[in-house]
Amino acid sequence: MENYKDDRCENCLVRQLNAQKSLNKDQLKRISDSKISKSIKKGEAIFEEGEKLNGVFCVRNGVSKLSKMSDNGKDTIIKIATRGEVLGQRSVITEEKTNLSAFAVNDMEVCFIPKVHLLESINDNPGFAKAILLQMAKDLKFADNVIVNIAQKTVKQRLAEAILYLDENFGVDANGFIAMTLTREDIANIVGTAKETCIRTLTSFKKQGWIFTEGKRIKIEDHNALLKLAENR
Repeated sequence: MENYKDDRCENCLVRQLNAQKSLNKDQLKRISDSKISKSIKKGEAIFEEGEKLNGVFCVRNGVSKLSKMSDNGKDTIIKIATRGEVLGQRSVITEEKTNLSAFAVNDMEVCFIPKVHLLESINDNPGFAKAILLQMAKDLKFADNVIVNIAQKTVKQRLAEAILYLDENFGVDANGFIAMTLTREDIANIVGTAKETCIRTLTSFKKQGWIFTEGKRIKIEDHNALLKLAENR
């Protein structure tokens, strides 16, 4: 990871997207004076499962995939983290090794905030502590939904849901394709299935006129059909 020149936390618009918006000027200055700003290349690890973190990573730009390795060596992508999200805070607060790995889906810019300043701000600012708790609760709810979906929904339903999620959260480019481009293996890891099954199911969706694909890119042609399938209606 290479360092890059960055703005101060006090002036950073990204903090409005996470718990740092609850910090006062002195706390922001303290964090800004100690943070390390880094550039991360596509495919590079921000951290890997089982690491002991000495701080958290605030995403300024780019996208990261958070994944869990199963006993058989297969990855399941739990979440796609985007601009404004803070990575590693649960492990830092609980002082446990990381339960997930975080890899850059594309080139990223992140700010590393040392553990000591995060914990100081939690102790000094109840509003900040509450904001972090709310975010952790939201992440836990999201993980619960992932588990339920894998257990109760079919591959077709989960794939339809994944495509709709990417469309809703990343939008489309000028040609109507989902702006976030993932490999078929990454999509399979989000859905919790084999790459070959994912490819066959995408081909099925395309034949039914629900999506159009061009290389790795996906364009939704029939939102309602995907939504009905995802919701089992």
